[in-house]
Amino acid sequence: MIPEIRNSEGERLDHTFHPGSDDCREILVIGHGVTGNKDRPALVALSEALAAAGIPSLRISFSGNGESEGSFEDSTISKEVADLGSVLDALAGWRIGYVGHSMGGAVGVLRAAGDERIETLVSLAGMVDTAEFFERKFEELTPGAGNMWDKPECPLSQTYADDMRSVATVLPQAEQIEIPWLLVHGSADEVVLPKDSRLAQGATNGRAELVELEGADHVFSDAGTASMTACVVSWLQHNR
Repeated sequence: MIPEIRNSEGERLDHTFHPGSDDCREILVIGHGVTGNKDRPALVALSEALAAAGIPSLRISFSGNGESEGSFEDSTISKEVADLGSVLDALAGWRIGYVGHSMGGAVGVLRAAGDERIETLVSLAGMVDTAEFFERKFEELTPGAGNMWDKPECPLSQTYADDMRSVATVLPQAEQIEIPWLLVHGSADEVVLPKDSRLAQGATNGRAELVELEGADHVFSDAGTASMTACVVSWLQHNR
């Protein structure tokens, strides 16, 4: 079992551990995207598929999301990069891989570029151009007054807006990634556009592997779930 995890601000990070085979000391940390949490159906399905393959995983909700402590208004890429560092601190003795969905993909790139504890990286519909995403999806909203995707529990904050623009793009960090890296993107994704994953792969001069799933949407719903999980599990089995 994994003990209680708290971030550098003392906030408890909710998590669910899925055991694998008894002799496996490799673990996949799975992070979600903006307005999401660890219980997104595709992420649960991925953990279940990993467990069936004997690979342990740990689904986490970043601070301010799901059942984790903290305020959603303070949730930013930069804070989640720090949260992920606290998760890695709690996993001493494990060989760690990270899987990030959407904004969680950007979090993974930023963390992995400067933290050698992450030995494999998977981006699921991973966000790369954060400023472009913000302008495309939330430009018409007023921070402090509007809600992301009309969810009252997800108010758009000035803190989030400023951080998305400050990060701007994770391409410089993508260029630094030398560990095995898989990018999975649905061709029908209208939230984070497939071009983000193409840009990330290009930044690595082809070191990263890109798989585009025909017809899959941003959250890999319906048949996209099975395609995504099979792709990730197969890749991990060949890159362990």
